Amino acid sequence: MDLGQIDESIARSGGAALDDTQDATYCWPMSEISGAVEAGFFRASAEVQWDILALGEVMLRFDPGEGRIHTCRQFGVGEGGGEYNVARGWSRVFGKKAGILTALVDNPVGQLVESLILSGGVDASPIRWVPGDGAGRLVRNGLNFTERGFGPRAGLGCSDRGHTAISQLRPEDIDWQQLLAGGVGLLHTGGIYAALGEHSPDVAEVAMKKVREQGGRVSYDLNYRPSLWGADQERAQVVNRRLVSEVDILFGNEEDFCEALGFRIEGLDVHRGGRLDHRSYVKMLREVARQYPQLRVIATSLRVASSATENLWGGLLYQTERDEVAYIEPQSTLI
Repeated sequence: MDLGQIDESIARSGGAALDDTQDATYCWPMSEISGAVEAGFFRASAEVQWDILALGEVMLRFDPGEGRIHTCRQFGVGEGGGEYNVARGWSRVFGKKAGILTALVDNPVGQLVESLILSGGVDASPIRWVPGDGAGRLVRNGLNFTERGFGPRAGLGCSDRGHTAISQLRPEDIDWQQLLAGGVGLLHTGGIYAALGEHSPDVAEVAMKKVREQGGRVSYDLNYRPSLWGADQERAQVVNRRLVSEVDILFGNEEDFCEALGFRIEGLDVHRGGRLDHRSYVKMLREVARQYPQLRVIATSLRVASSATENLWGGLLYQTERDEVAYIEPQSTLI
């Protein structure tokens, strides 16, 4: 089915065609495409210990409120991590059984992170506890400072996550049979975790294969971060291409697909930004599906940052087996 046929079939279904001249907020009815994914796609909740198990780092997050990091004298604290946040959302928003596979140093800071994880409704029992050395010379827990942007001033993040416990985790450190004995509906991990340590991609790959062998699904957020991969973009693409071959549901924005996997979006320079043409995105997503035929769903966000407090947000979701596209037109959102 070419893009013109997608437009025609979408219009017949009651949605709007992929036409720049129309004011539709979506093209394929989201309820239908979501239903196609949901029906029998995941293991039944009654069959598994966790509907979702996230694999990644959970850092202690310091929030200066309305202030700046470099002038703040009192911070609020919470927990956060790219992969963990998804599991927390599944628990809090959808009431799903969620767990987090991570590693923490067994000290008061690690115990605080565990307490925050539990308060987020996420099962902390998979955590691997690592002895500390009392000073953090060899292993430590990650810290993250995040300040809010306002108007033309962008938000700012400052992470302190070198040689953390989770970055040193190896596949042989985990008793996979015991961990997965209760079953997992969805394993979620991503490019942030894959970039943390030398053996992080190996842990992710083993986890993916083990879950899929059980009949579970795997989702992966490319989440390309230059600060983590450094100048070694070639390694970033090698690692991400290897892991995406084990994935059922793939997430990413334009930079993620370009920098982490090497795809290009026609007419868009990810380093300069510009107008987001959903037709070019659909072409790119279909090429991703062609190269990774095991993928069932690919989703990308469409975002233009007008300022730190106002963004245009939209998205595309591509269901590969039915060759269907759901399009949410970017709309102004106050942050």
